[in-house]
Amino acid sequence: MSTRVLLVDDDAAVRDALAQTLELADLEPVTAGSFVAAKDLITADFDGVILSDLRMPGRDGFHLLSYARAQDADLPVILLTGEGDIPTAMKAVGQGAFDFLEKPCAPADLLAVLERALKTRRLVLDNRRLRALIETGDPAARMLFGASQLAEGLRARVRRVAVTETEVLVTGAPGTGISKVAEVIHLCSARSKAPFVKRAAAASDVAELSEALEKARSGSLFLDEITQMPAQAQLSLLEALENGTETRVIAGSNRDLAASVEAGQLNSELYYRLEVTPVRIPSLSERPEDIPILFRHYVAQASEQAGLSAPEITPQVVAGLMARDWPGNARALMSEAMRFSLGLAEEATPDTSLGLAEQMAQVEQSLLEQALRRAEGRAVVAAEALQLPRKTFYDKLTRYGIRAEDYREK
Repeated sequence: MSTRVLLVDDDAAVRDALAQTLELADLEPVTAGSFVAAKDLITADFDGVILSDLRMPGRDGFHLLSYARAQDADLPVILLTGEGDIPTAMKAVGQGAFDFLEKPCAPADLLAVLERALKTRRLVLDNRRLRALIETGDPAARMLFGASQLAEGLRARVRRVAVTETEVLVTGAPGTGISKVAEVIHLCSARSKAPFVKRAAAASDVAELSEALEKARSGSLFLDEITQMPAQAQLSLLEALENGTETRVIAGSNRDLAASVEAGQLNSELYYRLEVTPVRIPSLSERPEDIPILFRHYVAQASEQAGLSAPEITPQVVAGLMARDWPGNARALMSEAMRFSLGLAEEATPDTSLGLAEQMAQVEQSLLEQALRRAEGRAVVAAEALQLPRKTFYDKLTRYGIRAEDYREK
């Protein structure tokens, strides 16, 4: 959340005292001695709030309020007023001021109003960004596929994280598409028009890191496998983040990060800084129902790239896909789809004696077995994962001769 407060007051002593109060509360004051000095900062994309004296020589607080509302009617303006100006300040609230405070005001009262105003501003800007995604096309829906609850949860998480503007830590098993998710976060953010730069953390020494941060200025820098970054570069990255950088950092890893910290491979302070906003990508074994959806998309994509007609994906093909564990996740499934599109897949000869019902039964049986495998033989958990009533689930197990106990750890 932004902590910027545009502080406008012609009295330098008052301005300095208020700025010190804000700094002690971890807010970021941007000071100006007049409306003219503040004018260029009052824009529709200003992510903070305005705290202004009501009575100032020349252009006063009323003029500033009117100007701010003309730029953005939702930009909070809080007015500071003297004892005799309270009726006037109340009039200003009626004209759109967020609130007013009587001078001298207690720091606790001031900070409470500013916190409320900053939260309001954040909600307004977040909603605008989400509306912009809908109007321009949602990168999360366009690039992250799957119909499962986990897939939808991932898309929702990416959208929420994208608008926070904080550093992000993307994790997942090998082949889940960490780099792709990082790019989608960038495209869903207010930085989407700025550069998205990708770097292998292992090859990013201090000089390379500095160059990458500069190249991605105002945009996003993705550092792949953050645990492999040289120790000195990790310290430099942490320092850049703590000092404030115009570049958003998105780190990725498919390793056990807690273990990497314990082993001294990952700086603990850097880890906790990045881990504030995590995004975890579920593996295919957690959402097998997405396998056919992803495979069909990859086949269509590969066929188009090769200039070929997409081959038929029969229920038997789907059943074969569902029966596999896919430790390589989406990357391995993509390679399989490419082989399938080119006619190079190693698949069994189709059993033409099976009708549609029999082929669909193969798919259903694979889904049941996969759910039990994920649930480690706990039938109730598997039934809930497939969104089936327990009786229906047990009936299907009986029909296919599947025993839940066979999937429990011995």
